[in-house]
Amino acid sequence: MSISLADILLMIWNTSGFTAISWQELVMIAVACILIYMAIVKKYEPLLLLPIAFGVLLANLPMANLMVGPPADHSSAGGLLYYLYQGVKLGIYPSLIFLGIGAMTDFGPLIARPSSLFLGAAAQLGIYIAFTIAIILGFDPQEAASIGIIGGADGPTAIFLTAKLAPELLPAIAIAAYSYMALIPLIQPPIMRLLTTKKEREIEMVQLREVSKLEKIVFPIVVTIVVCLLLPSVAPLIGMLMLGNLFRESGVVERLTYTAQNALINIVTIFLGTTVGATAVGQLFLRPETLKIIALGLIAFIFSTIGGLLLGKIMCWLSGGKVNPLIGSAGVSAVPMAARVSQVEGQKANPKNFLLMHAMGPNVAGVIGSAVAAGFLLTMFG
Repeated sequence: MSISLADILLMIWNTSGFTAISWQELVMIAVACILIYMAIVKKYEPLLLLPIAFGVLLANLPMANLMVGPPADHSSAGGLLYYLYQGVKLGIYPSLIFLGIGAMTDFGPLIARPSSLFLGAAAQLGIYIAFTIAIILGFDPQEAASIGIIGGADGPTAIFLTAKLAPELLPAIAIAAYSYMALIPLIQPPIMRLLTTKKEREIEMVQLREVSKLEKIVFPIVVTIVVCLLLPSVAPLIGMLMLGNLFRESGVVERLTYTAQNALINIVTIFLGTTVGATAVGQLFLRPETLKIIALGLIAFIFSTIGGLLLGKIMCWLSGGKVNPLIGSAGVSAVPMAARVSQVEGQKANPKNFLLMHAMGPNVAGVIGSAVAAGFLLTMFG
């Protein structure tokens, strides 16, 4: 029996995704295109936003089945992204991202001014504010803890904690966390100008002392021992962060340092971003809870910035005007974007102001602070 061209075209049409697409998938495809636009045209954190956005697109193409697992009898394989997603589910990718961050980060400014640790801790305020509000709104403690961690401004930490406490919220929390991190240059400056005076923003800070090589080598070892003994649940994040930093500062493993800074973190970023985006399936993502999470994430971000700034003002007063409170806002752990925002706002007030290295202290302290906060929440509610 011969088959006509019309029959072939009809068969292709009936087996295509066009016949199965839902309104939720259409909405999510539109959202993915907006995120792609933000990543490419606006350059909002493109290294993460672009793979996340494309993951959203792939997940909402009906009948592609990229995130579908194998059948119970394992008679056929699951989708490609399903297997790659296991690195998120098992907490592997966030820890490897921290390895790369550690290899790229200079902890010198934090060692030179240990008081920066307090600014990094104060800038976690939004985590606990958002957690409290989420409980009031009816989320259970595990969900509230996962929502609150958005205020740490640390995408890998948010993914690590959420994958363990509330995996069903992972798409909304990951997209909210990375979107707000990308929007730091828009979110933070109005708050910084509102809570500080022009005179405070004009303060020039003295040059940091030079940190010895021995101090830089000892620091990651001591932090690993103290933090991981205190909060064993956060050992994967802190351990990998400090291992990467030890690679950097030891000076004896240049090849490992180069790999962690470049190839490894780039590969893991592709897998992490794409698979996290692929969890944002329209039928699950487009719910009232998602809007609540996005709103609470913004509240967390705002209050984290406020917490750092307020402690910065207190330190300014205690030091007799030697600390510019703008560096407090860098206590959120979006490295190095938050520190750059402090630098930009400081120079707007005083062109001779150079706050970048001073802001990097609270900035890297925020990375440790957000991981410690995640460990505390995991210990309490895990």
